[in-house]
Amino acid sequence: MIRIEIPGIKTVEVHHLVLDYNGTIALDGTLIPGVKEMLNGLSEKLEVHIVTADTFGKAAENLKGVNCTLTLINSPDQRSFKKEYVMKLGKEITVSVGNGANDEYMLAESAIGIVLIQKEGACSKSVMSADIVCGSILEAIDLLNNPLRIAATLRV
Repeated sequence: MIRIEIPGIKTVEVHHLVLDYNGTIALDGTLIPGVKEMLNGLSEKLEVHIVTADTFGKAAENLKGVNCTLTLINSPDQRSFKKEYVMKLGKEITVSVGNGANDEYMLAESAIGIVLIQKEGACSKSVMSADIVCGSILEAIDLLNNPLRIAATLRV
């Protein structure tokens, strides 16, 4: 669990991290260097969930050795699937990270939504639904390891 006290807003006790796969922790289906180690470190504090349509069909293979739960989307409505996944975990105890149009609803519903603008870019609707914008997944994970940075970003 990670406790994030955001002055003037709320205190969040995060238990779950939900991540999109491609464009978020992977590029063209391959994990971004450093992600595996950082996620394994973060998994000591949070339950890590990867929810993906697995566009390139490489998620399961590339996530071997990562302490996470992989869920493949089997619905044509990926945005609603991801949103419902967050709702089942408990939106008030979940941080989500994504970049695509199918991440819009989960970013909006999570206690804290982090959108990434990496090489794949980001959907503008997802950017508007997020609480925080980061330039890389490594930066986003680093924020979770340093919750005072999140508080500094979101305080009023």
